[in-house]
Amino acid sequence: MHSNARIDPIGALAVQPAAASTAGGDFHDSRFAQEAEQAARYRLVIEEGPNSGSFIYKTLDRITGEVVKQLPREQVVDLMRAAQYSAGSVIDTKA
Repeated sequence: MHSNARIDPIGALAVQPAAASTAGGDFHDSRFAQEAEQAARYRLVIEEGPNSGSFIYKTLDRITGEVVKQLPREQVVDLMRAAQYSAGSVIDTKA
């Protein structure tokens, strides 16, 4: 390696984002903005279920506080709370 080596700066160009050349450009931007806003509206909450090792997954609306979706459903959680419930005991497959 030479001790007299020089590094010269080079000129750089500022790059601007391209303007939407298609008529639908603004539509796509607003659609993505709406989807992002809607996704930010919801929150995942994980609660411990009634049985050891079971969990309840709820999607909550941050604005209204409403449960949008729950897995397992409330009816299944109610079955899990029953003392006589065991996995597979909901359907009787015997003829």
